[in-house]
Amino acid sequence: MNQRLRRLIGTGSAAACAIALLAGCANGPGAEEPGASRSPGTPRAPQTKAAPPGRFASADPGSVNTYWITAPDGLVVVDTLRTPADARKAIEAIRKTGTPVAAVLLTHAHPDHVGGAGAFHEAFPDAPLYASASTDRAMREDKRGFYPLARSANSAFPARITYADRTFQDGTPLQVAGLRFETATFDHGESDTATVYYRPDTGDLFAGDLATSKVTPALLEGNSCGWLQILDALGRRFPEARTTYPGHGLPGPATQLAAQQRDYLVRFRDLVRPAVAAGSPAGRTVAPGEQKTITTEMGRSYPGHPPVADLPTLVQENIKAVARELTAENPARLPAACSDKPREAALLPPVDAYVDAVNKGDLDALTGAFAADAEVVDVGRRIQGRAAIRAWAEKEVIGGRLTVLRVAETRPGHQRLLVQFAPGGTGGFGAFYAFTVEGASITKAELAYAP
Repeated sequence: MNQRLRRLIGTGSAAACAIALLAGCANGPGAEEPGASRSPGTPRAPQTKAAPPGRFASADPGSVNTYWITAPDGLVVVDTLRTPADARKAIEAIRKTGTPVAAVLLTHAHPDHVGGAGAFHEAFPDAPLYASASTDRAMREDKRGFYPLARSANSAFPARITYADRTFQDGTPLQVAGLRFETATFDHGESDTATVYYRPDTGDLFAGDLATSKVTPALLEGNSCGWLQILDALGRRFPEARTTYPGHGLPGPATQLAAQQRDYLVRFRDLVRPAVAAGSPAGRTVAPGEQKTITTEMGRSYPGHPPVADLPTLVQENIKAVARELTAENPARLPAACSDKPREAALLPPVDAYVDAVNKGDLDALTGAFAADAEVVDVGRRIQGRAAIRAWAEKEVIGGRLTVLRVAETRPGHQRLLVQFAPGGTGGFGAFYAFTVEGASITKAELAYAP
């Protein structure tokens, strides 16, 4: 068993950490109720107001979500948790709705999302279990041997996997229980293959683990570059997605969760990359001091992000996996999503006007980018009103150079940028600029040093 794992993800403590990841922990109850794809230029599809999906989350650490969607012909369940015991807790919450389950959908083949499928089938024998052709194949082949590993580490994991009894071709629409879902399959990212389900009538996107919410992900498979490319493709495929329902963490605005996931992956790669550079202290190996620095910086940048598994050394093992990935990459052939070069930022118009005005030294245009009663919070110092903002900018901003490194977050009326600001035109420091926008004007700008 350990020999197989070492072939898959490396040697040393990585084997133990992968077993811990797959097994998870003893999970307790946690039921709670949370709050058409189109081509660019075509009219926005109407979105209806429907009851939000129900959600059950097993306990942290290693919490996993299952959702149930109210459909005309019953409930549609998405993913089945890690173990039958977890699934039975979710089933208890689902039964309280008084509505029968009409179907179960699987997003991907990882053990923590399919281990409870047998319990759902036992509880709702008339409800078909759906998976895309690629997910079904990944489950049946289990090329990485994840299911035996999960079973050996956690006796609660089922002795036999329950496979889908209904499959559909990757990327084809799915009509289930009176609802229409658009689907898309993405390979070589967080998992070898993953399927997302999108409701064009509500803008709900069930993305599995592709865009999680404020958790520490597992990067042990070493596909962070593929994951970044998938996040870009996901946004292009479903530009009208309103709310993402992730496999781990709370639901949230679709663009926000994707941006947060991208920010985490980019930040992680940016921190690991210099540690495996040819001139680093340990060469291609991450030295203990470098590992400590990376772990500290990630904790500072993403505080309160619980791990997706009961594994105290998850970040350290992620460092090893991404280090192996980065040393194998050819920087000259990297796709734009994975490059360490700054990406071209798609800025909201008032934000773009501000950046352009700073770099042109145009005080009038800079002031005009703000609403009359706008507020700037400059590292805790508040500047209120357009006249005060003009005086502040004339003294502290004009003459400087502002470079947008990346858009860290975008959602309606809000954009957060990672920038480099050089007050004298050269050198400078990293900062996060968060803008609140209404119409054609900035109503608030919050400036803070980057960690």
